[in-house]
Amino acid sequence: MAELSSPVRETRRHQMFPTLAAAELTRLARFGSRRTYAPGERLMRAGERGHGLTLILAGHVAITAREEDSATPQLIVRHGPGSFMGELAQLSGRPSLVDATAEEAVEAVAIPPERLRALLIAEAELGERIMRALILRRVGLLETGAGGPIIVGAEDDPDVRRLEGFLTRNGHPHQRLDPASDAEAAALIERFHVKAGELPIVLCPSGALLRNPSEDQLARCLGLVATLDPERVYDVAVVGAGPAGLATAVYAGSEGLTVLVLDCRAFGGQAGASSRIENYLGFPTGVSGMALMARAYNQAQKFGVEMAIPDEASRLARDPAGFSLRLANGEAVRARSVVLASGARYRRLDLPSLARFEANSVHYWASPLEGRLCAGQEVALVGGGNSAGQAVVYLAGQAKKVWLLVRGPGLEASMSRYLIERIAGLSNVEVVPHVEVSSLTGAGGRLAQLGWRDLRSGAETRRPVQHLFLFIGAEPNTDWLAGSGVATDAKGFICTGPDAGPERHLLETSLAGVFAIGDARAGSVKRVAAAVGEGAQVVAALHASLAELAAPKAGPEAVRAPAPAH
Repeated sequence: MAELSSPVRETRRHQMFPTLAAAELTRLARFGSRRTYAPGERLMRAGERGHGLTLILAGHVAITAREEDSATPQLIVRHGPGSFMGELAQLSGRPSLVDATAEEAVEAVAIPPERLRALLIAEAELGERIMRALILRRVGLLETGAGGPIIVGAEDDPDVRRLEGFLTRNGHPHQRLDPASDAEAAALIERFHVKAGELPIVLCPSGALLRNPSEDQLARCLGLVATLDPERVYDVAVVGAGPAGLATAVYAGSEGLTVLVLDCRAFGGQAGASSRIENYLGFPTGVSGMALMARAYNQAQKFGVEMAIPDEASRLARDPAGFSLRLANGEAVRARSVVLASGARYRRLDLPSLARFEANSVHYWASPLEGRLCAGQEVALVGGGNSAGQAVVYLAGQAKKVWLLVRGPGLEASMSRYLIERIAGLSNVEVVPHVEVSSLTGAGGRLAQLGWRDLRSGAETRRPVQHLFLFIGAEPNTDWLAGSGVATDAKGFICTGPDAGPERHLLETSLAGVFAIGDARAGSVKRVAAAVGEGAQVVAALHASLAELAAPKAGPEAVRAPAPAH
């Protein structure tokens, strides 16, 4: 049985599957316990939780992924003496994506997830090699889809795109089969008696079948989220897993605080949807938003941060332990302090017909999924900021023609010079100033024609545009804080520092012990680097707040100590 091939395996196999020396195995073995397995025995099954890293001392182990309608599973790799089993799922104790079977008598050392995280920190050089291998192995699974769920449905089905987008944004491998062109997909629909209104269906690695599930249902089937312990009290709960929230998680986790990160959709926030960020410090050739945020996400897990994604916070209240966060699913989380990094929601056009086309033809980010849909077509994009510019550059490589529509006289006031120059050099991009979208025309929820109006002359232009991209800014995602005691300004952004009250830390809200960072904070600079900086800066304030909470009170006259200057 030949090993499954992928581009990263071809170029970086030695880093994906390194062989450790005997002395290195000895150093790592102290973090685990010895195990023996008989020939044919399973070391790990897809869907099982709690497996960490497994060092192979003797014998060989086959790592395979189950394939629907195939008696022979896909062989991913054979591990022999000196190698180790595991990928990113093992770092946090999430369900395994693959099966592991002893091909002969095997001697091994099992290192549970919590000890694996200790290993990565204590053994810096070896930890770096292991972490790189875990990441590359996940990349290999993403490239092939092996080990992930199978989505059965048409590519242009909005629910297929919704589920694929959710899995892609969360860095989870998956495959898609179109019943119109794939006989196996059609057979699955017939076998499970799936009605047209129940598509798409999703086959989870555990064998469970879901009929057009919500993101939360899919996440729970895959084990991405589990029931939270209502009695546990975290040092800090972070609401939002964008650049600001993930930066807080990394710095707080690395300094020994217990951290829970909540996000209603995926890690990365709006930055994760950027096709390419070219002005972020340290990346002179640019980096995709997803790649940058995935590194931060993995880094946070390395330091023991617990992720609850997708889990949506719906209410914040005081609690004897500090604070309580009520979740949309009815669960509750307790924490001594809270960091609000809930970011912003995409702003929508004020057109009555917009909702009719949002599922199929109106997009708020430009990822490879959208790129495939509009390949060779005319598309339009509304917006003049950097995120709009990055999206235009990406879409120009996929679409036949890109119309960039802006209300102002041009891009100079709102877009970085390097993006303006790059767009000017693209022959299939046309910038149209002084216009606004005036009409959307189509049938069955699919856009067929887009109209825009010149704000000076009133002249109307119509083009056969089937996909419209909106990058017109965002509004703070703070509605859920109503009644919590957290003050916001007239636009809904969270007040912090002197604007929130006396003796408040620069990033502290009107509710002592609750902090706000990133795009949701009033006065924040809407840049990835600024969000990361605030995420790091708030950790010092967290330490001070937690120390004050733990300090004995002198009596009813005790007053809050002034926040330290930063």
